[in-house]
Amino acid sequence: MTESAAQRILLTRLSSEAEKSNSLRASATPSVASIHVEEIGPQLDDLRDEVLRGLAKPAKELPCKLFYDQRGSALFDQICQLDEYYLTRTETAILQQNAADIAALIGERCALIEYGSGSSSKIRILLDQLREPLSYVPIDLSKDQLLPSATAIAAAYPRLKVLPLCADYTQPLVHPALAEGVARRVAFFPGSTIGNFHRHEAEEFLRRVRNLVGRKGGLLVGIDLKKDPRLLHAAYNDSAGITAEFNLNLLAHINTRFGSDFRLDQFAHRAHYEERLGRIEMHLISLADQLVQLDDARFPFEAGEPILTEVSYKYDLDQFARLAARAGFGVQRVWTDSDRLFSVQYLVPR
Repeated sequence: MTESAAQRILLTRLSSEAEKSNSLRASATPSVASIHVEEIGPQLDDLRDEVLRGLAKPAKELPCKLFYDQRGSALFDQICQLDEYYLTRTETAILQQNAADIAALIGERCALIEYGSGSSSKIRILLDQLREPLSYVPIDLSKDQLLPSATAIAAAYPRLKVLPLCADYTQPLVHPALAEGVARRVAFFPGSTIGNFHRHEAEEFLRRVRNLVGRKGGLLVGIDLKKDPRLLHAAYNDSAGITAEFNLNLLAHINTRFGSDFRLDQFAHRAHYEERLGRIEMHLISLADQLVQLDDARFPFEAGEPILTEVSYKYDLDQFARLAARAGFGVQRVWTDSDRLFSVQYLVPR
């Protein structure tokens, strides 16, 4: 589907909120059977081309968006429960402790748009506090996870219009006109996923979000903060080896989806903190000289050669504020845990 078609779909879906809000408030039970996932890309060929381009680079890389097939999503859920992985529990605690204040900032009759919604677990913290939220648009690349998550939200919040969108949110989506009856459009981007963008990409993404939410809108975003590199190393190299399994599953997913012939036993997980760049780098290291085939292309690997699978930038508060400002956002509120490991920030257009 073309980008313009995708934009029209999102416009139509969000613009229908006001027309349906009265019936939503009157609804006694959710119409779960009517939950429909709109799919606007990317196409399989586009993803294959992205993989091929990444493997053809002098420094090979693979798109981290392909981590989240069914097994990858399940493994990530396990990662979030690990003692070493402080990010999820710390952000969740910040949201829980400050949910009333966050809801007051967002206000009533909002439309919520969540990027990378996954299991949609954190949005419930907000929905339990918000006054008359009109609609929720979860956006995720994995339809297998998106549909059951959206259905569960619709069942738990029967007066909320749930409009799931299967899309690659890293690509442009034009902002629709603010629907009548919706007081504010607020984007939600938890999980420090903003760190998976290179800094220039993060700025471009934030600028697109600003256009989406409009002059009266906002963005609630989770930011992992700079800290002792030993804590970072442990978080991405857990003792149970779940993160390593998650990283290697990327190759299994690519084999299944595109017919490549990666041998998982010939690659090993490695993650380290690159202090000069302020980011975690996650790699898969070739354990031998080998060839990998995808379509008609053959990619040689030398023993010890890495494939970059993910970056995760860490910020201090001033650094992220400057990034947000370049994208047209101002930081209205910041919440952190007592150890200042993580922050949740509410941004508003300047």
